[in-house]
Amino acid sequence: MATATSPTTEVQSLAATIEQATGQNVYLCYQCVKCSSGCPLAEHMDLMPNQVMRAVQLGDAGVLESKTIWLCASCQTCTTRCPQGLDIAGIMDALRIEARRRGIPPAIPEVETFSRLFLQDIRLMGRVYEAGLMAALNLATKQPLKDMAMGLEMLKRGKLKLLPAFVRPPRRVKPITPADNQIAYFPGCSLHSTAAEYDQTTRAVAKALGLKLVEPPGWTCCGSTPAHGTDPILATRLPIQNLAIVERMGLPAVTAPCSACYSRFRTALYVVEREPEIAQEVNRQIGYTYQDRVRVEHLLDTLVDRVGLEAIEKRVEKPLWGLKVACYYGCLIVRPPQVMGRAHPEYPMKMDHLVQALGAEPVDWSYKTDCCGGALGITQTALAHELTARILQNARDCGADLIVAICPLCHVNLDARQAQIGLDFSMPVLYFTQLMALAFGLGEKRAALDKNLVDPRPVLVYKGILAA
Repeated sequence: MATATSPTTEVQSLAATIEQATGQNVYLCYQCVKCSSGCPLAEHMDLMPNQVMRAVQLGDAGVLESKTIWLCASCQTCTTRCPQGLDIAGIMDALRIEARRRGIPPAIPEVETFSRLFLQDIRLMGRVYEAGLMAALNLATKQPLKDMAMGLEMLKRGKLKLLPAFVRPPRRVKPITPADNQIAYFPGCSLHSTAAEYDQTTRAVAKALGLKLVEPPGWTCCGSTPAHGTDPILATRLPIQNLAIVERMGLPAVTAPCSACYSRFRTALYVVEREPEIAQEVNRQIGYTYQDRVRVEHLLDTLVDRVGLEAIEKRVEKPLWGLKVACYYGCLIVRPPQVMGRAHPEYPMKMDHLVQALGAEPVDWSYKTDCCGGALGITQTALAHELTARILQNARDCGADLIVAICPLCHVNLDARQAQIGLDFSMPVLYFTQLMALAFGLGEKRAALDKNLVDPRPVLVYKGILAA
């Protein structure tokens, strides 16, 4: 007969807990090792992702003390490539939550501290106060001067807000009459701060194309990674309460420039469609029964699919001829494909086609969907440097003049942190809307090129896109 601490009891307890939390049957894993072979951080983990799965199968609760579950960047590569369709990234989240429930200290305390401070910002202010979050984390981890130089450069360029915003979802939402050229616009926390150039050029490009962006009143943070690694109800509620505002406004679609926001919105919709108990609890908490009448688009999809490449090409006044561009999608806009609805999650081409419409030449390269490290740039900076160095080096080796990004989290790691990496070259990193602003003839100022920490103007002058 098995005792309370025997492997048999542990198997039932841990595997059943994971299945109850995620709906994932860990026994489907047959150790093909695709998750580990594709993980960008595997070499830094104490247990490979497949070993984590085996530990859960065997009821080894020691997995809850591993570094791996805290080091996971939630890039979804493992989930995307699992031949059994297991949501391995979701299982990593569930293991974090279970470790907290059992009172097991996190193997990487900085990650837990970051999550706690991030969610505290949302509770207190409704949105993340980026400057305050970075300062609070550095104080908590006894590194008060960490990223000081980068922060000062961002401040000089108007990319950091010194004072936080305080918002709450509105109790009443005024309906508007939707028009064909109108779409709800969810900027997300970063576009009001560290990604100010993304917001500025998104609005300029939309106006040039006749697209009216309507920012929902009282929108709040989507929760990002800290929410889904802490509480599945919270991770669903935060996006749905924003979609509920858009639904009550009467707009049928919302566009999100931030890939993390887009991912959280799409994931929340996926969950409420399949988990009626979660949907019911979320509706109770927000005081509204969400009707699922809002379509979620990434800004890239909105411009390419809604506006159209033909209309974009017609608007081009200064073609970007001779400019070689590495289109960097990152991981969250394409993975997992069953949630994001992407036909080509490993090698997407939508941004490449947009770049061609602007007159530039997209290069073929290997790292267009590789993870940059995401929030690990704040908590495990050296690892993010390693991941971004690979991306930057591959883009250069493949002949790119610059990288074009579609996510503020990626842009910070690739652009703002580039000086910290120590490469023997620099690689400009623009938002795709900055490139569009240049091609539309809106000028250097409206393209907000002064906000990039790696100055793109020398390359653009050399290529004849900007005047010397």
